[in-house]
Amino acid sequence: MKIFKKYVLGLTLLTVLSTSCDPDYLELQPPNILLDDQVWNDTKLITGVLSNYYDRLPAHTSLTGGWADFAAYDEAMWSGYSGNDGLNNIVTYNFNRWQLWDYGLIRDINLSINKLNTVSELNENQKTQFLSELRFIRAYVYFEHVKRMGGVPIITEELIYDFSGDPTYLQYPRNTEAEVYDFVISEMEEVMPSLGNESSNTRANRFTALAVVSRAALYAGSLAKYNGAMSSPIQLPGGEVGIDPARANDYYTKSLQASRTILEEGGYDLYKSNPDLGENFYEAVITKTGNPEVIWAQDFLLAADKRHGFTYDNIARSVREDNLGSSAITPGLNLVEDFQYLDGSSGELKTRTPDGSDYIYYDEVDDIFENKDARLYGTVIYPGASFRGQEIFMQAGVMVWNGSSYDQIESDNLATEYTDGGVLVAPGGPHRSIQEVSNTGFYLRKYVDNAVGASTRGIRSEVWWVRFRLGEIYLNAAEAAFELGEADAVDYINALRERAGFGANSLSSLTMEDIMQERRVELAFEDHVVWDYKRWRIAHEKWSGNPNNPESMIYSLYPYRVVRPGDPRDGKYVFVRSVASRFRAPRFFQLGNYYSLIGQNIIDANPKIVRNPFH
Repeated sequence: MKIFKKYVLGLTLLTVLSTSCDPDYLELQPPNILLDDQVWNDTKLITGVLSNYYDRLPAHTSLTGGWADFAAYDEAMWSGYSGNDGLNNIVTYNFNRWQLWDYGLIRDINLSINKLNTVSELNENQKTQFLSELRFIRAYVYFEHVKRMGGVPIITEELIYDFSGDPTYLQYPRNTEAEVYDFVISEMEEVMPSLGNESSNTRANRFTALAVVSRAALYAGSLAKYNGAMSSPIQLPGGEVGIDPARANDYYTKSLQASRTILEEGGYDLYKSNPDLGENFYEAVITKTGNPEVIWAQDFLLAADKRHGFTYDNIARSVREDNLGSSAITPGLNLVEDFQYLDGSSGELKTRTPDGSDYIYYDEVDDIFENKDARLYGTVIYPGASFRGQEIFMQAGVMVWNGSSYDQIESDNLATEYTDGGVLVAPGGPHRSIQEVSNTGFYLRKYVDNAVGASTRGIRSEVWWVRFRLGEIYLNAAEAAFELGEADAVDYINALRERAGFGANSLSSLTMEDIMQERRVELAFEDHVVWDYKRWRIAHEKWSGNPNNPESMIYSLYPYRVVRPGDPRDGKYVFVRSVASRFRAPRFFQLGNYYSLIGQNIIDANPKIVRNPFH
């Protein structure tokens, strides 16, 4: 051992002595580290940094993470593997559920801005565009913070510790909620002329920035109006939470102006490529090539091995490929019935006679959904609808006539046969207790990839996550115009309804309830429902924790085949509605959920940070 150590030491000394004779040795650059002047003077490397920041943008739900929370509210429930059944048993929403405090990303962006300003020798146009894009990303990150936390400290420069032992000069108090919204809006307005990327829907351009203003200003206006209208407004003395109601119209005006500019100058259009209106609405979200509706999306690409497993986990049971799991997110009857009939009547599905004495009988399992808003087909796979060219047939059991009433007969298994030789339970369910098959009677269509192989482990999906599309901009314009008393508010809503199969000018006037309903059906599973309910200050009413409040529950609709030989009703289908059997606890949103918890670790590190109300 001693001989070995001496050998190694001698070899090391020889290496040092021989290399030290080379006068350039100490000037050698490390081959595996990029230096500041290399990065910030190379447009490709700067674009790589920006790509990293885009991928790190905070998201409540996306196709790569957080999407399970689609089953945590009132659009759907969890029908996947039983280990995640906690989503069906949320007794209360935790106060930290929507928590965000990502100053690591903000620090990195501030550092990048500083390097571009001090190190880069790019021409001024190039430098300005990159700086504008960094400021766009930073402002968007602040928007994601304010909608969860209320006011947060606005930090726009590097904070460097001087090792003096006193860190107080690095501790910033929270800005007011209004100041953060104002910062987001003003930053977007300042950078939009110099963002470039005119034809891109994956990087920020002028219209992406306007879309953020459209949404952020609408949120701020709603908070100013509806928080102020509460019997006890949620606020803090320093304004960290709570916006002066007098500012509502200014924000609505900003939102409307931004929305109108996009609609009039953006060159975008509602997707209308498929004459089948249901398929058309589905394609409006997943189609990449030639899609005039998408303003900004997080993209995925097989060739770059950037893919996701959303389809693998959520494809309908009967058409899954090599996957063992499927059917995780299954829409509830609540959402399905929010899609109206094309005559403008309530979307409540007709399952019983008016006096309740008997079922309504249907020849085919999908007849009950005839003449519905086409957006239902584009969002949800209902019994008898097709996907990938196959009928997704669903049947929960049979109704056997016993001479005076029906015996409801089901099975513990899928793909079973009744004694008459017909189907008892279909391969795709629905089923009350089996995991990875619909527990609600519906499957998800929106964002589920219809390409062959997309639900396999080896291929997966490259469907993109749409952050902003023109459908939302129409809705934002309608709401802001309505709040400002503008007569054209209804026109924006009617444009969306006409695409969904309603006649032209199907609404002659508009109410706030119409706007809420339209946002629910147009934007389902696009991560809007939580933020809409919060900004309108109705989340605690919608999700009251009361099992007698139907909006706090998730309901199912099961189809059954009638077995009644010799009767004209034999072989027809009836439907039974009930609370979904794996759904355990009514949704309960407390006042303390309107603003998320600021962790004790944050307050310990910065005593200037004040807590949010009710925490």
